[in-house]
Amino acid sequence: MTSNDNTHPDNPAGKPGTPEHSEIIVIDSETGESMHSAEVIAHRGASGYRPEHTLASYELAIRMCADVIEPDVVSTKDHVLVVRHENEISGTTDVAAHPEFGDRRTTKSIDGRSVTGWFTEDFTLAELRTLRAIERLPQLRPDNTGFDGQYAIPTLAEVLELARRSRSCTGHQVGVAPETKHPSYFASIGLPLEARLVAELDQAGLTEKGSPVIIQSFETGNLQQLDTMTDVKLIQLIDRTGAPWDLTVAGDPRTYADLSTKAGLRTIATYAEAVGFCKDVMIPWAADGRLLTPTSAIADAHAARLQVIGWTFRRENTFLPLQFRSSTKPREIGDLRGELRAFLDAGMDGFFTDNPDLGVAAVSAS
Repeated sequence: MTSNDNTHPDNPAGKPGTPEHSEIIVIDSETGESMHSAEVIAHRGASGYRPEHTLASYELAIRMCADVIEPDVVSTKDHVLVVRHENEISGTTDVAAHPEFGDRRTTKSIDGRSVTGWFTEDFTLAELRTLRAIERLPQLRPDNTGFDGQYAIPTLAEVLELARRSRSCTGHQVGVAPETKHPSYFASIGLPLEARLVAELDQAGLTEKGSPVIIQSFETGNLQQLDTMTDVKLIQLIDRTGAPWDLTVAGDPRTYADLSTKAGLRTIATYAEAVGFCKDVMIPWAADGRLLTPTSAIADAHAARLQVIGWTFRRENTFLPLQFRSSTKPREIGDLRGELRAFLDAGMDGFFTDNPDLGVAAVSAS
């Protein structure tokens, strides 16, 4: 069942006919598929069904029995934390259709890459409120484009409030897994993310040890800094290739592959409680796209006393290993539950997914 508490009808993030940020969502644990053990983290909400990083996407994820919702965190010009996949927003908002912001299109170097578009740090929150979200993958998810223009860009505070006032199918408070995006970059322009993030969590009453929060980053230094600032859990994200940007700019030669070694994982365990592996690190693909046998990554992380979270699991064929695809058409739906069962059988403790309903079903069947 759900309970609606729309106490802020004038909320500028809202839109007529859509839930406000203060809506309470309670799922009846007797009717939902709730008795699962591996943690299901809704990647940018239920982003396989709604434009990502919108309150509608998060609300749907909660109704689908996700344990945790995941917001990516960036900053505005006036240092308000908002929720977007990247600080460049042309692919996730209708900013290009706003002629009043045409002169803000620019090119920047973000983590060593040249990126052209519109950037959150060049807008105040009030200006971002005039934009609306659009589907980031319209060719793969055409059904989601029907929701283009309906939802505003939420602040982190609004997502935290939604989680704090919601209960999952297990009856627990819904967790939140904020990811700090490009923390070194934001620090370099005078908009550091860490203190603001901790302040937002504190205001939401989510900074105690045991709070249903886990902060993520692909960088290492900001997680080490956060370890001195908060008692909530931290997760070091590890990609299949490349290196943390903060290590690169510091001249540190370590790569993600180095962090994935037994010694690297022991180092991570000195400041984080979990490691978030790109799924290919745990079980690689063959040249033909077929899923191979697991590496030692999960066992090595567990030996270092780290929880293992995998990313990112999606239902479209283009994201699936060969044996779980339904056809050669990239956007058609394959067997996500089958892929997830392979990773759960390998010992993965939780995962990020765009399709939390299918994630819950896979866990329940494993």
